Amino acid sequence: MSMILFACVVRVRDGLPFSASTDFYHTQDFLECRRRLKTLASRLAQYPGRGSAQGCDLSIHVSSSGDVACMAICSRQCPAAMAFCFLETLWWEFTASYDTTCIGLASRPYAFLEFDSIIQKVKWHFNYVSSTQMKSSLEKIQEELKFQPPTVLTLEDTDVANGVMNGHAQMHLEPAPTFRMEPVTALGVLSLILNVYLHGLRNLWQILFHIGVAFLSSHQILTRQLQEKQPDCGV
Repeated sequence: MSMILFACVVRVRDGLPFSASTDFYHTQDFLECRRRLKTLASRLAQYPGRGSAQGCDLSIHVSSSGDVACMAICSRQCPAAMAFCFLETLWWEFTASYDTTCIGLASRPYAFLEFDSIIQKVKWHFNYVSSTQMKSSLEKIQEELKFQPPTVLTLEDTDVANGVMNGHAQMHLEPAPTFRMEPVTALGVLSLILNVYLHGLRNLWQILFHIGVAFLSSHQILTRQLQEKQPDCGV
């Protein structure tokens, strides 16, 4: 089985995927790792440089510089030095192929999908070429990792972040303020009585009374104010 299973290139500031290897594995572990890698990609700005997240059988390795990050899913048997050497090679290949303007202006996912051919080529090289042929490169990365170990990224953190991104964050409920209207005044009672008394009457004077009553009713409604309910009152 290959030690480097999947690789992708993303933008650091927003996790936008630029390109990815098209080979795919349908095991549950791999699919779960892909889901977590996608979540982690959206948080790369928090983890500059190198980082690793160890799973049961698979690991995620990340290497970023500037606004470009390379990510890989590897088997647990893959040495960290080899994984980061692979990611560094991929980063140089990508930045040599696309300038910073193209990278900054990209707005759709997988805008540089054609880079997959380079990913496959580099991945094949690291999976099948003898490590003795890459000895100097691996030793260089090993020295760097010794003095500056990669950030340890926990996959549990990505689960929490994924819950927040998908709207499953815990909600904090607070009691809403309650209000009640002020008591009806004598003017309001008079308006109600006049409305009842004049109901059904139709001559000119009574129509004028209706208009007056409507005016008083409108005035009463518009001038009533909200009164805040006291905290220890009623339900």
